[in-house]
Amino acid sequence: MNRRTLANRAVAEIGFGCMNVSHAYGPPSDPAAAKALFHAALDLGIDHLDTAALYGFGRNESLVGEILHPFRDRFFLASKCGMTGVNGTRVMDGRPETLKQTCKEALTRLRTDVIDLYYLHRWDKRVPIEESVGGLADLVREGHIRSIGLSEVSAATLRKAHAVHPIAAVQNEYSLWTRNPEIALLSACKELGVALVAFSPLARGFLANGVADPREFTEKDLRRTMPRFNPPHFARNRKLLDEFNKVAWEAGCTPAQLALAWLLAKAPHVLPIVGTTSIAHLEEDVAASRVRLSAETLDTLERLINAETVSGPRYPADTLTEIDTEATPNAG
Repeated sequence: MNRRTLANRAVAEIGFGCMNVSHAYGPPSDPAAAKALFHAALDLGIDHLDTAALYGFGRNESLVGEILHPFRDRFFLASKCGMTGVNGTRVMDGRPETLKQTCKEALTRLRTDVIDLYYLHRWDKRVPIEESVGGLADLVREGHIRSIGLSEVSAATLRKAHAVHPIAAVQNEYSLWTRNPEIALLSACKELGVALVAFSPLARGFLANGVADPREFTEKDLRRTMPRFNPPHFARNRKLLDEFNKVAWEAGCTPAQLALAWLLAKAPHVLPIVGTTSIAHLEEDVAASRVRLSAETLDTLERLINAETVSGPRYPADTLTEIDTEATPNAG
């Protein structure tokens, strides 16, 4: 796989987001399946693994630590703080003392002495971003983390944070159907030398033809709450896939690979992370690194799926108030 720079380290250009194994898309994977999946990721050359205290309310970090601590020198480890589970409830807390305590707990769960990249999972707007980043900077000085990241923030917030301590990466949702980073963040990251780690690059399975009928989502599937997967938006969005699949066929790749190849072509400082519980899907995703798209194909994709052709915001209204990302015309 090709390499890109993340926090001054060369890593595979496609990373693995571990969330799906424990959180948000249905029942957690059983330990044996999770072990096989994580081992397969390493064998495929994936050396950038991304988790968070929130995922499974600590269970995902524990799983990563239990399965992968013997191979700690083979991968770049990213995790997140600032949003955790407290007594079974999701809580956002960006106070420096809370972030430091969360890091201490994460190091124990992950069975490591240091986290390579530690993100503020969400900016707690009750706490100035400078204060939260200041707390994370203390963790860098103390040797508990190597670099600082932010997630779901705007270019303006990135600049404020970067003035306190260098920010290595911003992790925001970015795909053909979520183009928010193109408003200002993508260029700000380039200017400041910050990597843009793109989560949900396959539009939560939509661009991989993985959503035939949202009514079949399991009870705890996060997508049940997302407007784009609900009436009237899903039917409108589903119509985009016929042409999208045709473009993939003409390009000689799968729809999932097409979506990833488009993202990799956007800029060299963009690093997508894919999430799946399927080894076969992971193999398919990694193969996107070998896909090369013509300028004509890229232009076709840009015109087909964008902020104006996709129907509905990406989050429900209450969730949109919690994030700082610039909004596209459809409020997404």
